[in-house]
Amino acid sequence: MARLMVVDDSIFMRLMIKNILLELGHEIVAEASNGLEAISLFLQHSPDIITLDITMPEMDGITALKEIKSYKSDSKIIMVSAMGQQSFVIEAITLGARDFIVKPFDKDRVAEAVKKVLNT
Repeated sequence: MARLMVVDDSIFMRLMIKNILLELGHEIVAEASNGLEAISLFLQHSPDIITLDITMPEMDGITALKEIKSYKSDSKIIMVSAMGQQSFVIEAITLGARDFIVKPFDKDRVAEAVKKVLNT
């Protein structure tokens, strides 16, 4: 199973995705509430996969994606978006995100995204 970092400014959303990932048998190695924390924790923990929210304070997910990719270009990142953020999702995929999941989370979709990203 994979070692993941969950990044979302909402504690509730982090808890939701974390519980799904743990239920699927994965390990959560770090949690962050903004892009700045995400970069620091990424460098400390080197997770296999990062779930990265798009809209966050201090540093948004798109900027954090660019920074993380500059450190490790083959980083496996799944973007997390709310409905109506399609243009941001397209930008994130163009910048190297491997997949995206839409809030509210569906366990099967999260499982599918993680499996897809692990196999790439």
